[in-house]
Amino acid sequence: MKTVSCKHTGAFVSVAVAAALAVVTVAAFLVGSSSVSLGDLVAWASGGEVSDAAKSILVNVRLPRVLAALLSGAALSAAGAIIQAVLDNPLASPNIIGINSGAGLFVLLAASVFPGLVWLPPLAAFVGALATALIVFGISLGANTSRLTVVLAGIAITSVFGAGMNTILILNPDAYIGASTFLVGGLAGVLMKDILWPAAYIIAGLVFAFGAAGKLNIMALGDQTAHSLGMHVGRTRLAMLGLAAVLSGAAVSIAGLLGFVGLIIPHLVRFFVGHDNRFVLPLSATAGATFVVFCDMCSRVIFAPYEVPVGILMAFLGGPFFIYLILKNRKGGFDDRG
Repeated sequence: MKTVSCKHTGAFVSVAVAAALAVVTVAAFLVGSSSVSLGDLVAWASGGEVSDAAKSILVNVRLPRVLAALLSGAALSAAGAIIQAVLDNPLASPNIIGINSGAGLFVLLAASVFPGLVWLPPLAAFVGALATALIVFGISLGANTSRLTVVLAGIAITSVFGAGMNTILILNPDAYIGASTFLVGGLAGVLMKDILWPAAYIIAGLVFAFGAAGKLNIMALGDQTAHSLGMHVGRTRLAMLGLAAVLSGAAVSIAGLLGFVGLIIPHLVRFFVGHDNRFVLPLSATAGATFVVFCDMCSRVIFAPYEVPVGILMAFLGGPFFIYLILKNRKGGFDDRG
């Protein structure tokens, strides 16, 4: 009965999140410094007649921005869910443990050394994210390493990589156009050519992640049980961290250092559907896409006619949530490995 109930709950939440995603996506096409009517959007989407001004806004501004928000939100949320499961750490997420910063550092290095190569930033971001993930994974394997130690190590890594990014921008201010927005996370000015390569990485990464959800469930049973079921736990953990690095790195390459979406969304999803990763991963991706699109839309209109990078709004939301998780887990024995 519990399984049936879980499936019914998961189905209901899935429909609700999908409906929210559809509504928010449509609204994101309409809202901005230059509004577009719903009629223009419907006409453009259906191939009908639409004014040149409305078409230019939809094709050149809104479409790439909405796609970038959808892709980055889905990727970071799924990566957060994977990292939390692999490290068995409720406070782990791409930005908390330094994976985003590692990706950002390598993006700036690539842009500085090899400017103009459109395909290189996503690849560089993956390398940086993977290198950081391996460092964190090595720390997590240390004797008597608590969950809090892993988080603190991630914060230290973020600080060092942040200093590296600032150094690059001081020595070479033209290394990355829009670097100030990149460092806090933002989607203003994103173009379709910026999305194509990251989109391929993200879509492939999500497909593999959804297919591997069952392995995360097996790992949650404990290393001994997983071994008895024929799983090579160490190899699987590394593979899943690599997958999270692909997703995080690709998201960073188009949206900058967006924070906390990979922390907030998986927790909210688990609150509604439990810990079965067959539900958690796809719902995290869908809800994360909805969240980033909604936050980006709000960042355009809250301070209109001015616009703030969406990463700033997410920091305002994510910071208090992170503190809440620390206090919650502290009461439950946060320093224990189990």
